[in-house]
Amino acid sequence: MARAVLLSLALAACAARPRVPTLAGDPLGRVEHLVVIYEENRSFDNLWGLWPGVDGLAPDPAAAPNRVQVDRRGRPYRCLPQHDVNLATVADTIVVRPCRGRAALAPGWRVRGRLPADCASRGHFPNRPFPIDAYVPAAAATCCPPGTSPPPGASTALPAGFGVPGGCTADLVHRFYEEQYQIDHGRMDRFTAGSDAAGLTQGYYDTTALPLYRYLHRSGAPPYVIADHFFHAAFGGSLLNHLWLVSGATPQWPGAPAAAHTILGPDGRPRRDGALTVAADPAGGPCPPPAAVCGDYVVNTVQPTYPPFLPPGEARRGLQLPPLPAEEPTIGDRLTAAHVSWRWYAGGWDNAAGNTTGRGWTNGHDGRCADPGARPGSQFPHCPDTLFQFHHQPFNYFASFAPGTEGRTHLADEQDLFTDLRRGRLPAVAFVKPLGAENEHPGYAGLASGERHLVALIEAIRADARDWPTTAIIVTYDENGGQWDHVPPPSGPGVSDAWGPGTRVPAMIVSPLLTQRAAVDHTAYDTTSILKTITRRFGLLPLAPRPAVPDLGHAFAADLPPLPTE
Repeated sequence: MARAVLLSLALAACAARPRVPTLAGDPLGRVEHLVVIYEENRSFDNLWGLWPGVDGLAPDPAAAPNRVQVDRRGRPYRCLPQHDVNLATVADTIVVRPCRGRAALAPGWRVRGRLPADCASRGHFPNRPFPIDAYVPAAAATCCPPGTSPPPGASTALPAGFGVPGGCTADLVHRFYEEQYQIDHGRMDRFTAGSDAAGLTQGYYDTTALPLYRYLHRSGAPPYVIADHFFHAAFGGSLLNHLWLVSGATPQWPGAPAAAHTILGPDGRPRRDGALTVAADPAGGPCPPPAAVCGDYVVNTVQPTYPPFLPPGEARRGLQLPPLPAEEPTIGDRLTAAHVSWRWYAGGWDNAAGNTTGRGWTNGHDGRCADPGARPGSQFPHCPDTLFQFHHQPFNYFASFAPGTEGRTHLADEQDLFTDLRRGRLPAVAFVKPLGAENEHPGYAGLASGERHLVALIEAIRADARDWPTTAIIVTYDENGGQWDHVPPPSGPGVSDAWGPGTRVPAMIVSPLLTQRAAVDHTAYDTTSILKTITRRFGLLPLAPRPAVPDLGHAFAADLPPLPTE
């Protein structure tokens, strides 16, 4: 009897382990768990440009290649204009609108701040990269308080002292055609001219003061490899890059409203910046120059059809994309078909999706959204946090993951990740999407607090003694958030197409399976490298559309250049 019980327990334990095919002699062969932590809106130079040993800004940011910015006429700026109120120096008084939300706002939030129309007359901010934290330190009270969000369309942060600590800056435009205009055929010189935040695009942080850097340089830190030539997959913003992360494709919307299409000016900047590409010529003619692509392609933010989505009463709600058909497969579909365990863990998912019995539910059970951080106007049981980003949930756009389907069971709250880790039940593939306040996004999130959350995620994964020895964590960012970088994106057959890749973003692999304590990998990757890594490791049908873009296997090589660890 005792032997039967022990046998049943052993079988149950085996069944709980993810299905992982063997890859004899492959550097990825020992990896049984891949965890992708997907952060928000940072270019490599903006965040990691001062990391010693990488292709960054060090030792002299002022001498970085491709640093000189030109105006819309192609003339170099004498110095950088600034639109963030905390970088203001002269001229034009503006009104800073208060944060939105149910939480009480401190008096005096409707204040006046100064913005420069142009800084050339005073010589401030020369035309070169500049340290943001010299002007907006991490402790600066420039962020909206918990339970609130920046007003829609706001291009400036709160004046220092009128918010809560966090060092928030203005958000920056980051859309499909704007980024192509900014990259300017690899010259990287129109980021300031193409941004609603002007010269903020050229700002960078003291990498060595960031929580992640300090964590990885302390005693007992895990091994890591920085991929310092990693580019986000598609031009533009979060929605398109999240969809490329899970499907490697740009969705189409046949029959979309005509007004949803973009209209471009002769310089390549949008006159009407729609959710879709420039409309195709009904007579079958070529795309209007300088558009790289035209048709019914969704390239900027739209809402999903399935909840959670932005409440109907929101002024920013916009269009809802019809569900993408099952014929357009995702990496989730591939993993499920191969019986490989996987989950998408999102901060705030249970509250937003109305999962009242979920581990992440915080809104009570009396028929109202009781959490003070819930979005105003929400209808119980859908009680999303004020900073929950609906377009950061890519699987929710696909019919395979509609409410009530088996696919939906793979979409979980971030709290479920911590439970799975404590129980030693990390799936073979895990995607982790932090809640808005913790994802490092400029405008509504503080960088330092987001990095502390990132470190906490890494530490929680390391604490899973059962799974950590065979785990590799991939940390990267969905896109550059409109921020400049000095390295042009790769171009050519097999590595680029009409959709991208876009600007260079931070990326690293953290794993006990790496062969060095700290190293740098100069291989050119993009977001589709993650798809290639997953499909090769688990023997799946391919998804990534760029044949010459490699997977991340080289990061496990023994001959990578080492990085300083002190």
